[in-house]
Amino acid sequence: MQNTKLLLTSLTLVGLLALAGCSFPGVYKIDIQQGNVVTQDMIDQLRPGMTRRQVRFIMGNPLLQDTFHTNRWDYLYSLQPGGGQRQQERMSIFFNENDQLVNLSGDFMPGVSRDQEILGGSGDTTVNPDQQPSQPEKPAKPGSLEDSLQKEIDNVETTPVPTPAPLETSPQ
Repeated sequence: MQNTKLLLTSLTLVGLLALAGCSFPGVYKIDIQQGNVVTQDMIDQLRPGMTRRQVRFIMGNPLLQDTFHTNRWDYLYSLQPGGGQRQQERMSIFFNENDQLVNLSGDFMPGVSRDQEILGGSGDTTVNPDQQPSQPEKPAKPGSLEDSLQKEIDNVETTPVPTPAPLETSPQ
């Protein structure tokens, strides 16, 4: 009788201590991330006239695709640091009838990315194909490692990838 009373008391005490540990200050709380991570660099890659496939390649699958507004994709991201305030970012992308990108709205806008702002670069991402590089590429010295690697690359033989035969679809 005495042992069961002692056992019951100790189990109750351990249970109360475990329960008190759940609300004890200083306990680690995890960060909760939900949705699509969208960065300024991703937005800077978007151009008017891009197809849905190109936008999906850059941005990933949208979090929301409304069946009533098929020309709108919504990207949402929320982060709640352990015990902190929840932060939320939103981005909406609009397409026209030809499935081409026409408009953006949300917390990000095209322009200078944060990295370029820090490094002092411009936001101009256009490339002129007629523009020649400032220094022409020098050929590798004969017998150097670069020369041997280039020779190996030039002599690589391509092999075709085998394609499997289609399965029979006729019933047996």
